[in-house]
Amino acid sequence: MQYGPAVRRRKLGAELRALRTGSGLTSGEAARLVGWHQSKVSRIETGASGVKPDDVRRLLDAYRVEDHDLRELLVVLAGSEDGARHNWWHAYRGVLPPAYRDFISLESQASAMRTLETSVVPGLLQTPEYARAVTRAAVGGLEDARLDTLVEVRLARQDVLRASPPLALSAVLDEAVLRREVGGPGVMERQLRRLREAAELPQVRLQILPFAAGEHIGITGPFVIFSFPNTTDLDVVVLDHLTSSLYLERKEDLQAYSEAFNSLQIHALSPEESLDYIAGTVAGA
Repeated sequence: MQYGPAVRRRKLGAELRALRTGSGLTSGEAARLVGWHQSKVSRIETGASGVKPDDVRRLLDAYRVEDHDLRELLVVLAGSEDGARHNWWHAYRGVLPPAYRDFISLESQASAMRTLETSVVPGLLQTPEYARAVTRAAVGGLEDARLDTLVEVRLARQDVLRASPPLALSAVLDEAVLRREVGGPGVMERQLRRLREAAELPQVRLQILPFAAGEHIGITGPFVIFSFPNTTDLDVVVLDHLTSSLYLERKEDLQAYSEAFNSLQIHALSPEESLDYIAGTVAGA
Protein backbone atom coordinates (compact mmCIF):
# COMPACT_ATOMS: atom_id res chain seq x y z
CA MET A 1 0.00 0.00 0.00
CA GLN A 2 1.35 3.40 -0.97
CA TYR A 3 0.22 6.97 -1.18
CA GLY A 4 -0.66 8.41 -4.58
CA PRO A 5 2.69 9.71 -5.92
CA ALA A 6 4.52 6.50 -4.95
CA VAL A 7 1.83 4.37 -6.58
CA ARG A 8 2.09 6.39 -9.76
CA ARG A 9 5.87 5.96 -9.87
CA ARG A 10 5.62 2.22 -9.34
CA LYS A 11 2.86 1.78 -11.92
CA LEU A 12 4.61 3.99 -14.45
CA GLY A 13 7.84 2.08 -13.91
CA ALA A 14 6.11 -1.28 -14.31
CA GLU A 15 4.47 -0.16 -17.56
CA LEU A 16 7.77 1.18 -18.93
CA ARG A 17 9.45 -2.11 -18.03
CA ALA A 18 6.73 -4.06 -19.85
CA LEU A 19 7.09 -1.85 -22.92
CA ARG A 20 10.89 -2.26 -22.88
CA THR A 21 10.58 -6.03 -22.61
CA GLY A 22 8.00 -6.04 -25.37
CA SER A 23 10.40 -4.17 -27.63
CA GLY A 24 13.04 -6.86 -27.08
CA LEU A 25 15.50 -4.59 -25.26
CA THR A 26 17.44 -5.25 -22.09
CA SER A 27 17.70 -2.44 -19.55
CA GLY A 28 21.32 -1.96 -20.56
CA GLU A 29 20.43 -1.65 -24.24
CA ALA A 30 17.64 0.79 -23.43
CA ALA A 31 20.03 2.88 -21.35
CA ARG A 32 22.55 3.06 -24.18
CA LEU A 33 19.86 4.14 -26.65
CA VAL A 34 18.92 7.16 -24.54
CA GLY A 35 22.42 7.88 -23.25
CA TRP A 36 21.90 6.93 -19.59
CA HIS A 37 23.48 4.58 -17.12
CA GLN A 38 21.65 1.28 -16.70
CA SER A 39 21.01 2.05 -13.02
CA LYS A 40 18.79 5.00 -13.99
CA VAL A 41 16.55 2.78 -16.09
CA SER A 42 16.38 0.26 -13.25
CA ARG A 43 15.44 2.91 -10.66
CA ILE A 44 12.69 4.22 -12.91
CA GLU A 45 11.30 0.75 -13.58
CA THR A 46 11.18 -0.17 -9.90
CA GLY A 47 9.61 3.16 -8.93
CA ALA A 48 12.59 3.96 -6.72
CA SER A 49 12.96 7.35 -8.39
CA GLY A 50 10.73 9.68 -10.32
CA VAL A 51 11.09 10.39 -14.01
CA LYS A 52 10.61 13.60 -15.95
CA PRO A 53 8.03 13.76 -18.74
CA ASP A 54 10.75 14.37 -21.35
CA ASP A 55 12.60 11.27 -20.16
CA VAL A 56 9.42 9.21 -20.51
CA ARG A 57 9.10 10.44 -24.08
CA ARG A 58 12.71 9.43 -24.80
CA LEU A 59 12.09 5.94 -23.49
CA LEU A 60 8.85 5.59 -25.42
CA ASP A 61 10.65 6.66 -28.59
CA ALA A 62 13.37 4.09 -27.92
CA TYR A 63 10.68 1.41 -27.45
CA ARG A 64 8.90 2.56 -30.63
CA VAL A 65 5.63 3.20 -28.80
CA GLU A 66 3.36 5.04 -31.23
CA ASP A 67 -0.01 4.75 -29.46
CA HIS A 68 -0.87 8.41 -28.80
CA ASP A 69 -3.27 7.79 -25.93
CA LEU A 70 -0.88 5.47 -24.13
CA ARG A 71 2.01 7.92 -24.56
CA GLU A 72 -0.10 10.78 -23.22
CA LEU A 73 -1.25 8.76 -20.21
CA LEU A 74 2.29 7.75 -19.25
CA VAL A 75 3.62 11.28 -19.68
CA VAL A 76 0.89 12.67 -17.43
CA LEU A 77 1.61 10.01 -14.80
CA ALA A 78 5.18 11.29 -14.83
CA GLY A 79 3.86 14.72 -13.85
CA SER A 80 3.42 16.43 -17.17
CA GLU A 81 2.75 20.14 -16.98
CA ASP A 82 1.47 20.29 -20.54
CA GLY A 83 -1.80 19.28 -22.07
CA ALA A 84 -4.75 21.64 -21.85
CA ARG A 85 -7.53 19.60 -20.34
CA HIS A 86 -5.35 17.36 -18.19
CA ASN A 87 -3.59 19.91 -15.99
CA TRP A 88 -6.14 22.62 -15.22
CA TRP A 89 -5.78 21.85 -11.51
CA HIS A 90 -2.21 23.20 -11.48
CA ALA A 91 -3.74 26.66 -11.29
CA TYR A 92 -4.98 25.70 -7.81
CA ARG A 93 -1.65 24.49 -6.42
CA GLY A 94 -1.78 27.02 -3.60
CA VAL A 95 -5.17 25.76 -2.44
CA LEU A 96 -5.27 22.01 -3.09
CA PRO A 97 -3.20 19.56 -1.04
CA PRO A 98 -0.92 17.26 -3.09
CA ALA A 99 -3.06 14.18 -2.41
CA TYR A 100 -6.13 15.89 -3.86
CA ARG A 101 -4.21 17.08 -6.92
CA ASP A 102 -2.97 13.55 -7.44
CA PHE A 103 -6.52 12.19 -7.22
CA ILE A 104 -7.72 14.72 -9.79
CA SER A 105 -4.91 13.86 -12.17
CA LEU A 106 -5.81 10.18 -12.01
CA GLU A 107 -9.49 10.99 -12.45
CA SER A 108 -8.76 13.13 -15.50
CA GLN A 109 -6.83 10.32 -17.21
CA ALA A 110 -9.05 7.38 -16.25
CA SER A 111 -11.36 5.82 -18.80
CA ALA A 112 -13.69 4.41 -16.14
CA MET A 113 -14.48 4.96 -12.49
CA ARG A 114 -16.38 2.66 -10.16
CA THR A 115 -17.36 4.08 -6.80
CA LEU A 116 -19.27 3.09 -3.70
CA GLU A 117 -20.58 6.01 -1.68
CA THR A 118 -22.12 5.47 1.75
CA SER A 119 -22.55 9.04 3.03
CA VAL A 120 -22.63 11.70 0.32
CA VAL A 121 -23.29 12.09 -3.39
CA PRO A 122 -20.15 11.50 -5.51
CA GLY A 123 -18.31 14.73 -6.27
CA LEU A 124 -18.81 14.28 -10.02
CA LEU A 125 -22.59 14.40 -9.54
CA GLN A 126 -22.94 17.17 -6.95
CA THR A 127 -24.79 20.44 -7.49
CA PRO A 128 -22.97 23.66 -6.56
CA GLU A 129 -25.11 24.15 -3.44
CA TYR A 130 -24.63 20.57 -2.28
CA ALA A 131 -20.89 20.73 -2.96
CA ARG A 132 -20.63 23.89 -0.91
CA ALA A 133 -22.44 22.36 2.06
CA VAL A 134 -20.34 19.16 1.94
CA THR A 135 -17.06 21.08 1.61
CA ARG A 136 -17.92 23.39 4.50
CA ALA A 137 -18.70 20.39 6.70
CA ALA A 138 -15.58 18.45 5.67
CA VAL A 139 -13.14 21.34 6.04
CA GLY A 140 -14.25 23.44 8.98
CA GLY A 141 -13.32 27.09 9.51
CA LEU A 142 -12.85 27.94 5.83
CA GLU A 143 -12.96 31.55 4.70
CA ASP A 144 -15.60 32.18 2.06
CA ALA A 145 -13.02 32.85 -0.68
CA ARG A 146 -11.25 29.51 -0.13
CA LEU A 147 -14.57 27.70 0.16
CA ASP A 148 -15.61 29.21 -3.18
CA THR A 149 -12.36 28.00 -4.75
CA LEU A 150 -12.76 24.44 -3.48
CA VAL A 151 -16.33 24.31 -4.79
CA GLU A 152 -15.08 25.66 -8.11
CA VAL A 153 -12.57 22.82 -8.29
CA ARG A 154 -15.24 20.26 -7.40
CA LEU A 155 -17.42 21.48 -10.26
CA ALA A 156 -14.51 21.70 -12.71
CA ARG A 157 -13.80 18.02 -12.07
CA GLN A 158 -17.21 17.20 -13.53
CA ASP A 159 -15.94 18.09 -17.02
CA VAL A 160 -14.63 14.50 -17.31
CA LEU A 161 -18.23 13.42 -17.81
CA ARG A 162 -18.51 15.77 -20.80
CA ALA A 163 -15.11 15.02 -22.31
CA SER A 164 -14.61 13.17 -25.58
CA PRO A 165 -14.60 10.33 -24.81
CA PRO A 166 -16.28 10.85 -21.43
CA LEU A 167 -15.35 9.07 -18.22
CA ALA A 168 -17.57 6.01 -17.75
CA LEU A 169 -18.95 6.33 -14.22
CA SER A 170 -20.54 3.43 -12.33
CA ALA A 171 -21.77 4.43 -8.89
CA VAL A 172 -23.48 2.46 -6.16
CA LEU A 173 -25.04 4.73 -3.53
CA ASP A 174 -26.23 3.55 -0.15
CA GLU A 175 -29.75 4.77 0.61
CA ALA A 176 -28.26 6.91 3.37
CA VAL A 177 -26.89 9.18 0.64
CA LEU A 178 -30.45 9.96 -0.42
CA ARG A 179 -31.81 10.32 3.11
CA ARG A 180 -29.09 12.50 4.63
CA GLU A 181 -30.31 16.10 4.37
CA VAL A 182 -27.29 18.10 3.26
CA GLY A 183 -27.68 21.86 3.01
CA GLY A 184 -31.37 21.87 3.85
CA PRO A 185 -34.54 20.52 2.17
CA GLY A 186 -34.31 22.73 -0.93
CA VAL A 187 -30.67 21.90 -1.61
CA MET A 188 -31.34 18.21 -1.13
CA GLU A 189 -34.36 18.18 -3.42
CA ARG A 190 -32.36 19.83 -6.22
CA GLN A 191 -29.51 17.40 -5.66
CA LEU A 192 -31.79 14.40 -5.97
CA ARG A 193 -33.20 15.80 -9.21
CA ARG A 194 -29.64 16.24 -10.44
CA LEU A 195 -28.96 12.57 -9.64
CA ARG A 196 -31.91 11.53 -11.77
CA GLU A 197 -30.67 13.66 -14.67
CA ALA A 198 -27.16 12.23 -14.37
CA ALA A 199 -28.48 8.66 -14.21
CA GLU A 200 -30.00 9.10 -17.65
CA LEU A 201 -26.63 9.93 -19.25
CA PRO A 202 -25.29 7.04 -21.36
CA GLN A 203 -21.88 7.16 -19.64
CA VAL A 204 -23.34 7.00 -16.12
CA ARG A 205 -24.65 3.88 -14.39
CA LEU A 206 -26.25 4.72 -11.06
CA GLN A 207 -27.63 2.16 -8.62
CA ILE A 208 -29.16 2.57 -5.18
CA LEU A 209 -28.47 0.09 -2.40
CA PRO A 210 -31.61 0.32 -0.23
CA PHE A 211 -31.66 -0.18 3.53
CA ALA A 212 -33.79 -3.27 2.88
CA ALA A 213 -30.73 -4.96 1.33
CA GLY A 214 -29.45 -5.39 4.87
CA GLU A 215 -25.80 -5.92 5.64
CA HIS A 216 -23.40 -5.90 2.71
CA ILE A 217 -19.68 -5.76 1.99
CA GLY A 218 -19.88 -2.00 1.46
CA ILE A 219 -20.44 -1.32 5.16
CA THR A 220 -16.64 -1.31 5.51
CA GLY A 221 -16.59 2.09 3.81
CA PRO A 222 -16.59 3.93 0.47
CA PHE A 223 -13.99 3.38 -2.23
CA VAL A 224 -13.11 4.32 -5.79
CA ILE A 225 -11.62 2.13 -8.52
CA PHE A 226 -9.95 3.92 -11.43
CA SER A 227 -9.39 2.06 -14.71
CA PHE A 228 -7.23 3.37 -17.53
CA PRO A 229 -7.29 2.96 -21.31
CA ASN A 230 -4.97 0.52 -23.08
CA THR A 231 -3.68 -1.19 -19.93
CA THR A 232 -5.05 -2.67 -16.72
CA ASP A 233 -1.66 -2.47 -15.00
CA LEU A 234 -2.34 1.15 -14.05
CA ASP A 235 -5.69 0.49 -12.35
CA VAL A 236 -5.83 1.67 -8.74
CA VAL A 237 -8.17 1.65 -5.73
CA VAL A 238 -8.51 4.83 -3.68
CA LEU A 239 -9.70 4.94 -0.07
CA ASP A 240 -10.46 8.39 1.34
CA HIS A 241 -9.65 9.36 4.91
CA LEU A 242 -10.18 12.63 6.74
CA THR A 243 -6.72 14.04 6.06
CA SER A 244 -5.36 11.82 3.28
CA SER A 245 -6.11 9.18 0.67
CA LEU A 246 -4.74 5.65 0.52
CA TYR A 247 -3.95 4.09 -2.85
CA LEU A 248 -3.98 0.32 -3.32
CA GLU A 249 -2.15 -1.04 -6.34
CA ARG A 250 -1.62 -4.77 -5.72
CA LYS A 251 -3.46 -7.09 -8.07
CA GLU A 252 -4.95 -8.89 -5.06
CA ASP A 253 -6.42 -5.60 -3.79
CA LEU A 254 -7.76 -4.66 -7.22
CA GLN A 255 -9.38 -8.06 -7.59
CA ALA A 256 -10.90 -7.94 -4.09
CA TYR A 257 -12.41 -4.49 -4.58
CA SER A 258 -13.60 -5.30 -8.10
CA GLU A 259 -15.37 -8.39 -6.78
CA ALA A 260 -16.83 -6.34 -3.93
CA PHE A 261 -18.17 -3.77 -6.37
CA ASN A 262 -19.68 -6.48 -8.57
CA SER A 263 -21.38 -7.93 -5.48
CA LEU A 264 -22.76 -4.53 -4.54
CA GLN A 265 -24.17 -4.05 -8.03
CA ILE A 266 -25.94 -7.40 -7.77
CA HIS A 267 -27.53 -6.52 -4.42
CA ALA A 268 -28.42 -2.96 -5.46
CA LEU A 269 -31.50 -1.93 -7.38
CA SER A 270 -31.21 -1.95 -11.15
CA PRO A 271 -30.50 1.42 -12.83
CA GLU A 272 -34.16 1.65 -13.87
CA GLU A 273 -35.43 0.77 -10.39
CA SER A 274 -32.94 3.22 -8.91
CA LEU A 275 -34.35 6.05 -11.03
CA ASP A 276 -37.81 5.29 -9.68
CA TYR A 277 -36.46 5.06 -6.13
CA ILE A 278 -34.82 8.48 -6.38
CA ALA A 279 -38.02 9.90 -7.84
CA GLY A 280 -39.95 8.48 -4.90
CA THR A 281 -37.48 10.02 -2.49
CA VAL A 282 -37.91 13.42 -4.15
CA ALA A 283 -41.71 13.12 -4.00
CA GLY A 284 -41.55 12.19 -0.33
CA ALA A 285 -39.16 14.99 0.60
